[in-house]
Amino acid sequence: MSSIELTTSQKDILRELINLYGQSERAVKGEDIADGVNRNPGTIRNQMQSLKALQLVEGVPGPKGGYKPTANAYEALGVQDLDEPANVPLFHNGEHVDANVQEIDLTSVHHPDLCRAEIRLHGSIKQFHDGDDVVIGPTPRSKLQIEGTVDGKDETNNVLIVSTSMMEAPASEPEH
Repeated sequence: MSSIELTTSQKDILRELINLYGQSERAVKGEDIADGVNRNPGTIRNQMQSLKALQLVEGVPGPKGGYKPTANAYEALGVQDLDEPANVPLFHNGEHVDANVQEIDLTSVHHPDLCRAEIRLHGSIKQFHDGDDVVIGPTPRSKLQIEGTVDGKDETNNVLIVSTSMMEAPASEPEH
């Protein structure tokens, strides 16, 4: 599938749909999406028409109806829709958060005093604020654990920018 150029508004709506659908695993009402992105439900309905035309959402009729993201929606946002994603724990100010860490990008690792990590989540990042303490990991394979402070966030892409204070992974056993 070729890359689809979406507006910021379409990305926000699609990401909110994916987050809400991931929590409930059933059709999501337009009103719930509207609440999550601070928009009018009518605006959401209009946007959903264009997202349906792009085959990114499907409408579900009936009283339990609403919208569901298609596989193309995950692809358009670069979100992997894994049947059984490995759980990477995330702690926010000491409390476990029910969000799945999708990706960890280490930026500015060459800087002598500062290392930033960009943490992309599957789940809402609204509750995170600058200065909050976070612990990410350990990751499933390398057992990497990152501790740091939220330095910013990109809500459109569901990314937390974390100034790391500690990163460690246990020494691995040499393979024979």
